[in-house]
Amino acid sequence: MKEATGELNMTVVTIVAIGALVAFFYFIIWPAIQTGMTLQSACSSAGLSSMEFRDEDGNISVKCVYDQGTHQTTCTDWTSGNAGTSKVCG
Repeated sequence: MKEATGELNMTVVTIVAIGALVAFFYFIIWPAIQTGMTLQSACSSAGLSSMEFRDEDGNISVKCVYDQGTHQTTCTDWTSGNAGTSKVCG
């Protein structure tokens, strides 16, 4: 009986550990990856011009602005949770 209880405890510990890893990825890692992909896509689409990308509600999601002095386009992600995250596009 003690052996079965020990195996059950290890199963519970394993399930909790896997759940913690999944939660860490989903709430910490995935938003950073998603923001990076959004900004990279905006940079690729913007080229060397000023553009605004809007979501389905018409709100600005990403805004790209070209700086003539530095010849660089900077894209900023304005989606909720990522407001103000910027990437220089080259």
